[in-house]
Amino acid sequence: MMTKTKEQQIEEILIEKLQGLGYTYRPDIRDCEALERNFREKFEALNQVKLTDAEFARLRDEMISPDVFACSERLRARNTFEREDGTPLHYQLVNLKDWCKNSFEVVSQLRINTHSSFHRYDVILLINGLPLVQIELKTLQVSPRRAMQQIVEYKQDPGNGYTNTLLCFVQLFIVSNRTTTWYFANNNAEHFRFDADERFLPIYQWATPDNKKVTHLDDFAEAVLAKCTLAEMISRYMVLIQTERRLVMMRPYQIYAVKAIVDCIQQNRGNGYIWHTTGSGKTLTSFKASTLLKDNPDVEKVLFVVDRKDLDRQTRDEFNRFQPGCVEENTNTETLVRRLLSDNYADKVIVTTIQKLGLALDADHRKEYRQRLEPLRDKRIVFIFDECHRSQFGEYHQAIREFFPRAQMFGFTGTPIFETNATYKTIEGQEARMVTTADVFGKQLHAYTITHAIDDGNVLRFHVDYYKPEGAPVKPGETLAKQKVVEAILEKHDAATNHRRFNALLATASIDDAIEYYRLFREIQARRQQEDPDFQPLNVACVFSPPANGNRDIAQLQEDLPQEQLDNRKDPDKKREALKEIIADYNARYGTNFSLDTFDLYYQDIQKRIKDQKYPNRDLPREQKIDLTIVVDMLLTGFDSQYLNTLYVDKNLKHHGLIQAFSRTNRVLNDSKPYGNILDFRAQKEAVDEAITLFSGEAGERAREIWLVDPAPVVVGKLAEAVEKLQAFMQSQGLECQPEEVANLKGDEGRAAFINHFKEVQRLRTQLDQYTDLDEATHTQIEEVLPTDTLRAFQGVYLDVAARLKAEQGKAADPADPVQQLDFEFVLFDSALIDYDYIMKLIERFSAKGPKKQKMTRDELIGLLRSNAKFLDEREEIIEYVNTLKEGEGLSEQQIREGYERFKTEKYARAVAEIAAKHGLAPEALQGFIDGILRRMIFDPDALTELMQPLGLSWKARAQKELELMEDLAPLLRKLAQGKEISGLEVYDHA
Repeated sequence: MMTKTKEQQIEEILIEKLQGLGYTYRPDIRDCEALERNFREKFEALNQVKLTDAEFARLRDEMISPDVFACSERLRARNTFEREDGTPLHYQLVNLKDWCKNSFEVVSQLRINTHSSFHRYDVILLINGLPLVQIELKTLQVSPRRAMQQIVEYKQDPGNGYTNTLLCFVQLFIVSNRTTTWYFANNNAEHFRFDADERFLPIYQWATPDNKKVTHLDDFAEAVLAKCTLAEMISRYMVLIQTERRLVMMRPYQIYAVKAIVDCIQQNRGNGYIWHTTGSGKTLTSFKASTLLKDNPDVEKVLFVVDRKDLDRQTRDEFNRFQPGCVEENTNTETLVRRLLSDNYADKVIVTTIQKLGLALDADHRKEYRQRLEPLRDKRIVFIFDECHRSQFGEYHQAIREFFPRAQMFGFTGTPIFETNATYKTIEGQEARMVTTADVFGKQLHAYTITHAIDDGNVLRFHVDYYKPEGAPVKPGETLAKQKVVEAILEKHDAATNHRRFNALLATASIDDAIEYYRLFREIQARRQQEDPDFQPLNVACVFSPPANGNRDIAQLQEDLPQEQLDNRKDPDKKREALKEIIADYNARYGTNFSLDTFDLYYQDIQKRIKDQKYPNRDLPREQKIDLTIVVDMLLTGFDSQYLNTLYVDKNLKHHGLIQAFSRTNRVLNDSKPYGNILDFRAQKEAVDEAITLFSGEAGERAREIWLVDPAPVVVGKLAEAVEKLQAFMQSQGLECQPEEVANLKGDEGRAAFINHFKEVQRLRTQLDQYTDLDEATHTQIEEVLPTDTLRAFQGVYLDVAARLKAEQGKAADPADPVQQLDFEFVLFDSALIDYDYIMKLIERFSAKGPKKQKMTRDELIGLLRSNAKFLDEREEIIEYVNTLKEGEGLSEQQIREGYERFKTEKYARAVAEIAAKHGLAPEALQGFIDGILRRMIFDPDALTELMQPLGLSWKARAQKELELMEDLAPLLRKLAQGKEISGLEVYDHA
């Protein structure tokens, strides 16, 4: 009698649990044929129809598609099918009116044959016969990234079941080892893979309404997989983003917020606010709430109200990203009034600014607007306010309340106004008092604070460095001389931004300060370039709003820019001329053509460049990027970019303003961005501590520990521990802890252990490298723990070993094989500084005649190439080329570039000639075959057959010969494709 594996035991317990939740277990469904037979029965019963075998085969072929998004739309729609007699059949795949009334079944060990493998799926949940949820059970403590990678790899197999069977309807994947459970949405290949930056799919753990994790599989099943709950998750809380053809699963806290708002409206229980931290996806939450309310016949209109013109555009664009055309631009108040009065279903959800809405209700402005809107006065209108503070507390808000007495109002905020941070006063008789978020919007409906978000990994922690100049310390709130600030930024910027992989903001106290800083950067950098030809200046931009001068768009923009609004009242002409000068510089640098008349486009262009910082530089050349943007109020609220990681602060911040500004830096990207960096020049530690306490939610004394990264000495200690563990491991293998000894590790298990040990060393080193407050003693301590030369040598060895082991993943029959569980995180070994252009310049220095500053030896140059993940595919060619050069040969950079291209062309031609000779083919014919693949990035089997035709082989011999040729050719093709995927080449992945 065979002993059951732990995985089988977990599976049996889960199936028993699901049966207890009302699922029907179907042990008879184990293959594709049984799956289709069962679906047919459910389909015919739901649609009250009997299909012929030919009709069902045609229906199945119409339904099944490799396009996950198309399948997801079909799942949620009423569809039409033409029967054999020519009559239309209007059908649905599930009971769309009441998802709970579908049939719910569970199958296990479903087997699907693919062209290249034999896949077996642990547990699949069927809703009305369709496989909508796949559950993969693990016996190891596998990282969620690796578990996801494995599913991605299954989906990449040629002819896999997700493309040519009913599995194309899978909506959710769940991965669990029983104690830890994760889930994530299915998607098409472009949204379902690990990209070069190792940004991985949005993954989730379930949580209770008070944000406590639900990780055990039994608890998860009860909370999420109960029949009606799962049906609701798929039907109501998945968002289909039309413009990107992508599925998004809402996070638990987003679902709870939407439910709270919808319940409040259905039960007519007044108003409320949602406290969801900056960066938690408030726009998606409000979009889903709005669309669910759109179908409520008791609600006349849903207005999503923002308080700045640029946020109006940004929110409208986000809504239309989820569903094109769902909200139109309200170009003026007249347009808004017309849409409010429209009976068109498309006009039921409106995005507008509070200023535009206030003008419509302002009797002094246009009395006719109020008269025209009178029919709406007693209607039920829902207002959802984004970032519900400041302007929402003023006269406009009061006007809305008075005009729409039956309205329900809901506010979203990442930083609520409590009594401690309230600044707005209202006069009641002779008494002045502060107004809080609760005063305006009533009860808190749900909270998901920054503490929760950091704990969940949805946003990053902060590293806050209070700059300490030599000599007298800075007093809290006071500023340094601006020249010292500029020099400090130039000194620390490369470290803070991981060698300009990311960019930064400089927050200044006034428009005059911003102008002065801009000119100082220009002057100081120009002087440094003259003194040092190797100095690389920062690309510095500056943005602040111009004086309004009656321009209503600018005036509206300034509604939530209090300092800029105030500053522009003094010397407006001087500020206007300075902004003209700044825009002219910008045009000269970036080849644009903006002016004060097109300020809005200038502002948008700056935002786009900050967001487009991503590397490598071939996506956007380095000279087209912005390194540092000087601001006053702009960009410090409501602006998100994964590539912004640093905020330099030379203005007094407190409470919600401080948290909003800091939160520009903490969007998650990957492990190359471990935290948001703050360099404060005004010694505002007390203000930071106070803000953390105020907005920490229930974290209490743990808040600082959660919000802030460990001080440098603590991380140095962790680095020392990681190095000691690496040393202990190497010694356990009978080896010294030296890079050259890694090659002597025995077996894949030993090499896998080295990968995990050294990856932790590198992760901590990456974190320390971005600290801006390391003194000389700490640098020395880090060097003593692991010298830079040794670190670089280990990095090169790591990349060699990782590349070999990566190629082995997916081949082992045993999923418990340690290599199968490895998560390499190559991005930790990829320097933004060291790109192709940088290497060409270093080779030029190596080749230069006579002494030259920063000249590199051949060994240093090769060591640098070996230690960087960016050159994983090309470094051997570059190293071979470097070895053909003579030190001091005196070649120019242009000669080196041309020489390298010549070297690669000749090497490639030799490789093609050798492969052609080996397989008896004409080199020009093989070259034509390669050119055809690279031109279309598709491997064509018919072209391969045509290439082999002159050999006159039998069918069997030709098939074997084709396989041998492609095994030799596939690595070369991938190298020539420069990291791009060649469709159809996956079948030769074992080559």
